[in-house]
Amino acid sequence: MQDNTEIINKLKEIIKDRGLKYTKQREVIFETILNSDEHLNADDLNTIISKEHPDLKIGIATIYRALSFLEEVNLISSIALSDDGKKFEANLKDHHDHIICVKCNNIIEFVSDEIEEAQKKIAKENGFKLLDHTMYLYGICKDCQ
Repeated sequence: MQDNTEIINKLKEIIKDRGLKYTKQREVIFETILNSDEHLNADDLNTIISKEHPDLKIGIATIYRALSFLEEVNLISSIALSDDGKKFEANLKDHHDHIICVKCNNIIEFVSDEIEEAQKKIAKENGFKLLDHTMYLYGICKDCQ
C-alpha cells in the first residue's frame, strides 16, 4: 500500500473547509480508490472494503455518498458505463485517455502524443484556447470480439 498521507491531508482540509465531519469511512473509500490500479464502481468498493475493513461496516449508501462528495471536490473522476454504472479513479495521474469495451466494460488507459497535438491544432484552427479535454473511445475488446 502506498503512502497517501499528503493526499489524505488534502481530503481532511477540504472536509474542514466545508464545515463537514471527517470520517474514517470517507478516508477508507478514498484510499481504496487511490490504491487501486483498476477503475472501481460502488459495488467493487463495497466488496473490497468489506473484505479489508470488516470492522467499519460501511454500507453501500455511504459509499455512494462518499463517491459523490469526492467527485464534487475533484479528488476523483468517473466514467459512466451503460451496464456497470460509474467507475471511478483518483485524479492524481498525469493526463490520459480511455478506450472502453462496450460489452465487458473493460477500461484501458492510454496516452498518445499524436492525438494531443491534433486536438491542440483543431482547437487553434477554430479559435479556441484549449483548457482541458476528456477522451473516451468506445469499441469491442479482443476478448469480446
